Amino acid sequence: MITFLVALVALVAGYFLYGALVERVFGIDASRPTPAITKADGVDYMPLPSWRIFLIQFLNIAGLGPIFGAIMGALYGPAAYMWIVFGTIFGGAVHDYLSGMLSLRRGGVSLPEIVGDELGNGVKQLMRIFSLFLLILVGAVFVINPAELITGIFTQYVADDNGILPAWVQSFNNIMPLTWWFIILVFVYYLLATLLPVDKIIGKFYPIFGVALLFMAVGVLAVLLFNMDALPEITDGLHNRHPQAHSLPIFPMMFISIACGAVSGFHATQSPLMARCLKNEKMGRPIFYGAMVTEGVLALIWAAAAVAFTGSYEGLADYMVESGNKPLVLVNDISVTWLGAFGGFLALLGVIFAPITSGDTALRSARLIAADFLHVDQSSMRNRLLITIPIFVLSAIIMMIDFNILWRYFAWSNQALSVFTFWSLTVFLARERKGVSYLITLIPAMFMTVVCVTYIMFAPEGLSLNYHLSLGIGLGVATVFAVLFACFKHRIEKK
Repeated sequence: MITFLVALVALVAGYFLYGALVERVFGIDASRPTPAITKADGVDYMPLPSWRIFLIQFLNIAGLGPIFGAIMGALYGPAAYMWIVFGTIFGGAVHDYLSGMLSLRRGGVSLPEIVGDELGNGVKQLMRIFSLFLLILVGAVFVINPAELITGIFTQYVADDNGILPAWVQSFNNIMPLTWWFIILVFVYYLLATLLPVDKIIGKFYPIFGVALLFMAVGVLAVLLFNMDALPEITDGLHNRHPQAHSLPIFPMMFISIACGAVSGFHATQSPLMARCLKNEKMGRPIFYGAMVTEGVLALIWAAAAVAFTGSYEGLADYMVESGNKPLVLVNDISVTWLGAFGGFLALLGVIFAPITSGDTALRSARLIAADFLHVDQSSMRNRLLITIPIFVLSAIIMMIDFNILWRYFAWSNQALSVFTFWSLTVFLARERKGVSYLITLIPAMFMTVVCVTYIMFAPEGLSLNYHLSLGIGLGVATVFAVLFACFKHRIEKK
């Protein structure tokens, strides 16, 4: 109980204390005109109210990561709490804030342009390809889960007491499985959200979706506070509680599993969307840093709820095995059992909206990134379609891959993207000659480099090398990058 409450307070305190430090390091200028004003086009560049931008940013970055990822990460034990707290405050929120503010300061440019400005044209080209791949992957991943959720809720409410579906539903199911009908429906929505001006769908409906997601978190937290006895304390030890601990070590596996709830490269692709709508630089901290802290709180709640609901880490492991390792089953059971039928329904709506509102903005970001490097103006619908259709076709093709494989590659690609972003932010701070301020990004850059390299060397979906060899390679790569940075810093100091 004490561990959870301390972690919760630490996240909130991190926003006010460390967030203020990071803001001061960047150096905001409240009098500087923002791209929403200077480049207004009525489609992507458009001033919006700050509270609305916060909810949009929160939903953009949330997805299923802070819910599903936190549940899977909780299997590793109390170490998950530490990663969520420290990863969010010193890693993810810094990453999101600085990438968002750099985009804002540079006219709302996309992530590859930011990275390319700092790390060179060659890296820019690599980032363009890598970012597009990740965003299309996100679009594919976040079609399947919400479609399955909608199918489950729909069949539950239209079936009779014997579980038999109405004849008209069965006729649709005979033509094509119900899940595929909802996949098509989600894709149609994604297409509209990608093509239409940002205030038409995203600006109007996201606040409603955000309220549903926050209601879910507050409701689960309220019940959780009365079930604290089931939560082990950090004093019980940080050893690996995962049932497959011998093959799934905490480092790096847990740091990949809990991605969006601590550090996520995907977020830096989303921040430019809102940088194009921000009316004043002083709102950067509550929107970029604050949204990430809110996501960290969400991840912390679900990591704790998973253990409290199942009674122990062992109970959580058994529960996951019985459910076929599908966090969705546990989320559904927690929501309905703790919040009742109506509350559970609203909570599940929040879980549905979370991936949908990340999937549509991922594909929108993909359109903008492609338009940036192809130099295709996006003010006309014809040009937007020209960029969007190939992106959607690729997303549909990728979606045919097994979901478990898709998720693992998404998780690693997501973290790998954060490595590029952290290093580019470190170079930016060093170039600006802000003393040793570059340490706020250098340390997480090195840490995430070790995590990502070790993972791809060790994991079954990677090279499956010996663990100690993989860790050694990860440390070696991070050291090489640090030496290159030191040489760069020495060179600019001489100039």
